[in-house]
Amino acid sequence: MSGIGRYVWQMCRALSERGHSITIYMPAPPNHSIQEAQGIQIKVSKANGAFRRTLWSATRLARMANLDELDLFWGPAHRLPSGLHKNTARVVTVHDMVWRRASETMHWQTWLGELLFMNTAIKNADSIVTVSDATLKDVSYYYPATSGKLHLVYPGITNLGLIRDTDMERFGIDRPFALFVGTLEPRKNLNRLLEAYSLLGSNLRKDILLVLAGGQGWGMGRLSDIVQKYNVQDTVRITGYVSDRELSQLYCEARFLIMPSLYEGFGLPIIEAQQYGTPVISSILSSMPEVTGAGGILVNPLNTKEIALAIHQLSTDRALHAELSARAKLNSLRFSWKEAAVKVEKIFEESIVKRRKEGY
Repeated sequence: MSGIGRYVWQMCRALSERGHSITIYMPAPPNHSIQEAQGIQIKVSKANGAFRRTLWSATRLARMANLDELDLFWGPAHRLPSGLHKNTARVVTVHDMVWRRASETMHWQTWLGELLFMNTAIKNADSIVTVSDATLKDVSYYYPATSGKLHLVYPGITNLGLIRDTDMERFGIDRPFALFVGTLEPRKNLNRLLEAYSLLGSNLRKDILLVLAGGQGWGMGRLSDIVQKYNVQDTVRITGYVSDRELSQLYCEARFLIMPSLYEGFGLPIIEAQQYGTPVISSILSSMPEVTGAGGILVNPLNTKEIALAIHQLSTDRALHAELSARAKLNSLRFSWKEAAVKVEKIFEESIVKRRKEGY
């Protein structure tokens, strides 16, 4: 399940546990199983393919919602359908402003989608939820008129469990390792990460592998070519997409997580790793300092020597590693789906009252 998919499902479950009836509208059947939950109804259409999904969102979605006579429609990721009934309150969640802040790291089709639909959603929303203070400030900067309807609600942390039944050697992991988790795309700064790793020297690299876990994104070409460029192919492992079960074991067994992104709206892998007591190397940019807290080392993602130094420190300094491990676990406790649901529930209720009072 994607990060946003996990966000939607966990938030809906937490809200349903507070007694709310929720309908999830899906353009097409999901590519993963979804467990049933009390109070949640799922309505699935057959709009397969990017074009049909866009058409479904623009036309059919509002009709389905209007037939259900909703009190409120929540767009969990940058979109709201046009044509909702005037009495239906509307709230949108904004996860990031990549298309404004770092458009060069996006595929042009994704950028175009944000341009076409996010502006309208932000304009029409009664309330806007952001997942980090950094994103809230970005939205406020680019849309000054929204300041009165912006709300910060951190997402919770999903307990992935831990069942140690994955043979790490099938990923080529046979010794301690540093872990990257995320879509393999330019925004994740993998080129500089690999360059920094190459600066460690062959002896240290033999002691600690670099494991890259995540699905192939756009704009990276053949990642193996970049690995070859820095001559680190003997100690870099590329797993491809991993299941939640495999991911939890990777988080738990990693020496540390490294996430030197150029931009993040939140940075979910940071807290997912920290819940296992795994310290983090992350970026000084955007949301990452507020999410990492005291459970990691912050680096300038443009400075490969600084990244390399942080890798060296967490690979060799046991006392520092132990201290940051304890802080990481403590920091992860700040993020709770129950607390997030309480805050979102209040925003929803205020939005419903506001729309009814103002008589749209």
